Amino acid sequence: MNKRELAKAVAVHADVDLKTTSAVLEGFTDVVTAVVSQGEPVAITGFAKFVKVNRPARMGRNPATGEAIRIKASKKARITPVKAFKDAVMAPATAPRLKRGAFPTNDDAVRAAGKTVAAAAPRAKKAAPARKTAKKRAPAKKAVTRRAPAKKAPARRTTAKKAPVRRTAKKTTARRR
Repeated sequence: MNKRELAKAVAVHADVDLKTTSAVLEGFTDVVTAVVSQGEPVAITGFAKFVKVNRPARMGRNPATGEAIRIKASKKARITPVKAFKDAVMAPATAPRLKRGAFPTNDDAVRAAGKTVAAAAPRAKKAAPARKTAKKRAPAKKAVTRRAPAKKAPARRTTAKKAPVRRTAKKTTARRR
């Protein structure tokens, strides 16, 4: 859901016109951003907490070499969801109920496209006729053949050892053009 869709949903849910809702959302984001940038936390009960966090300089490790490195001080924005928000997200049954049309469900999107909900619903496929299953045959057994034990070759008589032949690289002459 983007900002425009959020504004439409809030406008429908709160029975307010879209222009007013968009202006309120713009004002909300501007105020929260300005206040948090000055270092003041903003906590919205049941939703979230927006805080600017100053991280001091510290020593860390280069993961590739294991060498100790200095990490400089930095500032981060931290947005923490509150327990009530987390509980509603994890158990949708406890989430607040929206008015019909506040959030575009699949049926609403289909109606907006000009189709009827019944026409857009996926049709159930007919069950395929039951096929006769052939009996599975057991795999054919291979005949076990026994090999005759290998015969040992007769022992050879050794004669005087010959000197190994040394091979030398051939000299090549480079052709000149």
